[in-house]
Amino acid sequence: MMTFFKKYKEAVASALFLAAALIVEHGFSFAGQAYVYLPLYGLSYITVGGPVWIKAFKSIKNGTIFSEFMLMGIATVGAFAIGEYAEGVAVMLFYMVGEYAQGNAVQRAKQSIKTLIDQQPDTATVEHKGTTKNVHPSEVGIGEIIQVKPGEKVPLDGKLLTETASFNTAALTGESKPMSRDLGDEVWAGSINQDRPVRIKVTSGYEDTKLSNILTMVQEATKRKAPTQRFMTKFASIYTPIVVWLAVALTLVPYLVVENYVFQDWFYRALIFLVVSCPCGLVISIPLGYFGGIGAASRNGILFKGSDFLDQLRKMETLYMDKTGTMTEGNFEVRKIHPVNGYSQDELLALAASLEQDSTHPIAKAILNRINGQPLHTVENQQEISGKGLKGTINGKTIVVGNSDLIEQQGINISSSDFNDPYTYVHVAEDGTHVGTISIADQIKEDSKQAIGDLRKHGVNEIVMLSGDNQEVVDHVSRKLSLDRAYGGLLPDEKYHHVKQALKPSQTIGFIGDGINDAPVITLADVGIAMGGIGSDATIETADIVIQTDQPSKIPLAIDIANFTHRVVWQNIGFALGIKILVMVLAVVGIATMWEAIFADVGVALIAIANAIRIQKSYSNASFSLRKTNKTHHSEESDSVLTDCC
Repeated sequence: MMTFFKKYKEAVASALFLAAALIVEHGFSFAGQAYVYLPLYGLSYITVGGPVWIKAFKSIKNGTIFSEFMLMGIATVGAFAIGEYAEGVAVMLFYMVGEYAQGNAVQRAKQSIKTLIDQQPDTATVEHKGTTKNVHPSEVGIGEIIQVKPGEKVPLDGKLLTETASFNTAALTGESKPMSRDLGDEVWAGSINQDRPVRIKVTSGYEDTKLSNILTMVQEATKRKAPTQRFMTKFASIYTPIVVWLAVALTLVPYLVVENYVFQDWFYRALIFLVVSCPCGLVISIPLGYFGGIGAASRNGILFKGSDFLDQLRKMETLYMDKTGTMTEGNFEVRKIHPVNGYSQDELLALAASLEQDSTHPIAKAILNRINGQPLHTVENQQEISGKGLKGTINGKTIVVGNSDLIEQQGINISSSDFNDPYTYVHVAEDGTHVGTISIADQIKEDSKQAIGDLRKHGVNEIVMLSGDNQEVVDHVSRKLSLDRAYGGLLPDEKYHHVKQALKPSQTIGFIGDGINDAPVITLADVGIAMGGIGSDATIETADIVIQTDQPSKIPLAIDIANFTHRVVWQNIGFALGIKILVMVLAVVGIATMWEAIFADVGVALIAIANAIRIQKSYSNASFSLRKTNKTHHSEESDSVLTDCC
């Protein structure tokens, strides 16, 4: 109770003084003696009106004369001038109540962000000279090893040094399902270790963890205004001085045209007009709606970098997409090894793995996983051919590892063309001779098919895949997902030109990807979406929207949140303006009183705020139902797809 009084002390004090003034004025024998009750009305007014007048004077100092604070001040002082003391105080008191409600609503919207902040631990257990010590995570350097017990939060991003472990990543991804991690996999700060003590090698500093980046992105997003917000801010700056002069006209013009003109009556109507016209509730409830949309999305693992992207996403009609890591798992496995010209499988793998050993590409990882500790060769003069493969020297011999374009570019004939499976093929050549081919496969993500269907329901009419993989593989994925078009064998600059040619002022184009080579296209598109779990830092940095869970099904969920936010915002605009205009008309013809004006201002603002809060509540536990892949009629290999340089 004491906390309540402390938090709302101005409103409570004003209400008590107002009640005392009303009792003194109307409840005692010396009623009507202004010197008795007027000081009580004055104290009640100053308690809640003082802060408003301070804001009004600050606005004037900053060059804005006709602010909502000045409107409230003029109207309430005018009410006192004509003897309507209780109504003058009530306007300010209910305005203050509205301010409290707005503050609480903003606090509720920020709560989802605060839960992320609370996930960042303030201690880390670091291995040091055979022992351990507890330090603040900011004191831990990259490369150091930390220990995390079951039930504890991971303090920093790193690579898992334990064979296997399970982590709850709900705070970062919005997914309650535990995430399994194996030796060498990435572990994120803010995850909760669930089943066993683990050791982690730190890969990011305290300020650079994924959790820190999420906080930065969400907090910065709340500062970026959507077109609707910008319109309402500009509208209020024009609207406010207009209504002030209309109120002046409403007071004076009737003197020229009305018989039996009574100044006090028309002045009272003008005061009602001013109170009704105050746009503060409307202006506040709109950004609050967008804030709610951003917060609701972040709780579901979707990060909008600005409220304007909520509006952009809901208008998206065409979506271009990468394949590997976006619509497919990006977890590659070597399926078959085809040595030729006398080479064994082990020799072929050793040549390919030696050139790929420093690469972070998923295909390289698949080859290195298959080599399983086999000794690698020393490579000299290594060079990367963008989008095609690698070239280097081993024991004085020129080794080429890459796709068919690279092999043919070197003037080398591939020994066999019998590669009909929808896989990616890595060809290996030694001194101008093809010595074998390694086939590698990826899996379509479980929710990709459902995501495509839901995107079409949300108005995305054209869905196109752009991939660096060979056309056969891309066509295979396209058929599985029922895409409109699919282009394979593309270099990063070719993806860029595809999207650039599609851009039109009348159409909103989106692109979703995960690799560093997708960063330019993500920047180019009207709506750039990045897969944040496996995506490169450059891609996440340039994206407008980040999907933390790497689930394609989050994209239609994001559109759904954007659409709902848009509806709520325009409901608030329509409702608030409609009621205000109605009461303004009633004020002009002398029907409305100051109490109707209070409802039209503060009451409508409270209703609009409550409506905006619905966004948070509606998506607080959003679960997007994913249709499970029916594998009864499809073998594992029939759903396998490959990528190369996408």
